[in-house]
Amino acid sequence: MAMKPNGKSPVSSTSDEKVMFFKDISLGPHETLLRFRLIHFWEARNPLKKTLIGLEMLLIDEQGTVIQGFIPPGRIKKYLPDMKQGFVYKLNNFYGSKNKTVYRVADHSATVSFSWNSEMSALQDSPIPFDEDRFRFHSYEDFEANCDLKGDLYDIVGHIKLVNGQTLIERPILDEVEISTTRHILVHVQSHDGPVMKVYFWDQAATDFCKKFKSYANTPTVLLVTTVNTKRLGGTLALTTMPSSRVFMDYDVQPTIDYFTWLGSNPEIVKQFSAEVVTKREKLTISEIFSYIKQESAKEAFFECTATIDDVVHGSAWYYIACSGCHTKATKGPSSLMCSKCGKVNIAGVAQYRAKISVYDNSDQAVFVLLGDAGRELTGKHASELVSSYFEANENQGANHEVPVPEALISTIGQTHKFCVKVTEHNLSGKTRAITVTKILYLDTPPATKASVGNATAATSEETLETGNDVCEASKSRVDSADEGSKRTCDSAKEEKAKRPKCGN
Repeated sequence: MAMKPNGKSPVSSTSDEKVMFFKDISLGPHETLLRFRLIHFWEARNPLKKTLIGLEMLLIDEQGTVIQGFIPPGRIKKYLPDMKQGFVYKLNNFYGSKNKTVYRVADHSATVSFSWNSEMSALQDSPIPFDEDRFRFHSYEDFEANCDLKGDLYDIVGHIKLVNGQTLIERPILDEVEISTTRHILVHVQSHDGPVMKVYFWDQAATDFCKKFKSYANTPTVLLVTTVNTKRLGGTLALTTMPSSRVFMDYDVQPTIDYFTWLGSNPEIVKQFSAEVVTKREKLTISEIFSYIKQESAKEAFFECTATIDDVVHGSAWYYIACSGCHTKATKGPSSLMCSKCGKVNIAGVAQYRAKISVYDNSDQAVFVLLGDAGRELTGKHASELVSSYFEANENQGANHEVPVPEALISTIGQTHKFCVKVTEHNLSGKTRAITVTKILYLDTPPATKASVGNATAATSEETLETGNDVCEASKSRVDSADEGSKRTCDSAKEEKAKRPKCGN
């Protein structure tokens, strides 16, 4: 959706200069002129070293075409002092680089990269108008279909249901000091008459939300958030902000104004409330979970269950070899690994958790299956890291050697945890009694001290987004690059035995 020109930022007449429109930009060096409005700019940083990767921008030209821009770190000081969001500029000389494939904020296949001979200056006093902004909206169904794919970052507009668990019946209270400590805000949003979605605001986006929300005399009801990433947290679709995200409310921009008008014409929508999405997972004992499974009306569902780990089940693989892209179990092809979901051949294999643990509570015993992040949350280690460490210490072992259960898993015996578990179709059909664990939750504790708040904040941050990693991945167009050094490709993956991944193509 394009924003109409406001007529306040005309550009200078450059009829004597050859201007290239964004739609005509191709890859490679260009010694020509661009004219554009600077919609937004933000820093991209390495999540581990915290070093600056560069300055990323969102630009729109006079034809309404949007493209991403990039300034390398060594050139930022030259341009940053004169850069102001919403201003119109001209740029002479640039390099058309390939747009990244992950966390894209624009549809264009190229990125305008500032090169050694680039010159940028502001434009003033000219009749040529530029759109103020352009948005790419997704519905709940769109977000659901693209969940966890790390593809394009789209925008959402809707009306607020909850702010940090508080309804809008009374104005929600936002503590800026607390938010600066926790670094996030959770807002439940409904777009038109669709399901309610959870939107996690992180770092600067959380600060921006807090300041903007408190600046309104009346409680804001309409919310627009740009470039959100889709994740599945605890089995529920969640949208999380990125460093590129911006926040708008009620009358800030035309789409929020239009939505506010629509909401006023559909008051019954405001009264709708999807408790199934908003409320917390029901807490059940092991015995109650098994009773639920036996009910004829039972469907796939998520529950919380507090249990103690009695043992790690031996005799079956504690990890499997997965596609490094989508984490689906890899299959062996004629000469390489293949992924049935991605449809790719010659993929890189990576170890993922599939560990079975025996647990109990005061009501019954069960076998829980730890998958993916749940295993990492329990042990503090990625499965790929544990596999690599084992083979580094046992270089004489052959490719078909079974990797024993690591000490990181064995050491959890005797620990009590709150598990988020999923009752699957396999449970309901009677194919298995093993319960899938999707997440390890914190046990209920007394009011937190400053130290415990810090620990919880760090864990929650890691759980929700791994925002910094996303920034690094997006800027360098690399998927899971941080883990690749510890991942080994595998040309043999049996169903029930964990095999050593082989290196190679």
